[in-house]
Amino acid sequence: MSKKSLRIAMIGQKGIPAVYGGVERHVEELASRLVAFGHDVSVYVRPYYMEENAYVKNTYKGITLKRVPTVHSKHLDAIVHCFLSSLNSLAQRYDIIHYHAIGPATVSWIPRLCGSNVICTVHGLDWQRKKWNRFASMYLRLGQWASYRLPDRTITVSRTLKEYYESLYKGEVHYIPNGVNIPPDAPADIIERKYGLSTGSYVVFISRLVPEKGCHYLIDAFKNVITDKKLVIVGGSSHSDDYVALLHEKGKDDSRLIFTGNTSGEELAELFWNAYLFVLPSELEGLPIVALEALSFGKCLLASDIPENCEVVQPYGKTKDSETFGYTFRSEDSEDLRNQLQYLIDTPNAVADMASKSRKYVREMYNWDMIADLTQSLYLKVVSG
Repeated sequence: MSKKSLRIAMIGQKGIPAVYGGVERHVEELASRLVAFGHDVSVYVRPYYMEENAYVKNTYKGITLKRVPTVHSKHLDAIVHCFLSSLNSLAQRYDIIHYHAIGPATVSWIPRLCGSNVICTVHGLDWQRKKWNRFASMYLRLGQWASYRLPDRTITVSRTLKEYYESLYKGEVHYIPNGVNIPPDAPADIIERKYGLSTGSYVVFISRLVPEKGCHYLIDAFKNVITDKKLVIVGGSSHSDDYVALLHEKGKDDSRLIFTGNTSGEELAELFWNAYLFVLPSELEGLPIVALEALSFGKCLLASDIPENCEVVQPYGKTKDSETFGYTFRSEDSEDLRNQLQYLIDTPNAVADMASKSRKYVREMYNWDMIADLTQSLYLKVVSG
């Protein structure tokens, strides 16, 4: 197939560069590579998000940033922004309009009705998230249906999601995973001065602080682990202030707990690089970029045994002879998590052995260049009919 330059728009993300959020990271990495391939890429961004990136103006890494207003509230933010972005896209004559996540997919009928080529990437089953009320959850269920029925093609970021969609809708879905970059070393400097942390002195959790990420299970488990290591909780609220308050209340009597809030850049890299162990106790995922990032930093991963996490830890299936790239515990089970934490803290050789093979694994399996090339190929197929 001959390659040609395409005009591409991405809708659904809060913005780029990625300060937080797996969708934002996915869009930034994908869009920047599509620009490098010679395509004209526009990303629709929300003004309040870009206030956190004030140094970025109208372009970023060659990507055109289109600021479209929204209503900055828990339930209206995404849908208002995606609706207005979809209307704006009609006058731009894009070759491909690429929606990210199932909520934004509910308005993908707008460009389809006007003859545009539409792709949707499913990053997770958002209707399962506990932060949504009944109406919002029902709307997101509609988004799941829309993400398959309305676009020209549907992409899922995990094989687990692909199997779910194909079983439910009896049709083809394309699997193109999340990816990861291999970062340089980041010795403890900022984190030593700021938090008193040294290499290997702490267990780390990095995520938005929302119920489905399971940080409450980790705090409950860690309080009963016998160790001098710290537990560092990295992340902030995402319309979840009550939950964040609950976490602080749970941890208030344990001096080993450190809450950093949202971090980025060098400080975040240091928190990844110098951790003894990375823990992901989530109840719900698509394909967790943060787990791939932990592996890219050469960390041993301990994750809940939901299928999406097991897909990373046990990529070849859970069989006697298959190689694994981390440890799991029973999801939503603080006692089993405590037992696994205690074992890994007491067995540093097991942690080191697992960490030693993690970077090679993610470099081969979750390479952003490969992911961008697969996405480009799908775009070209859609455009060529």
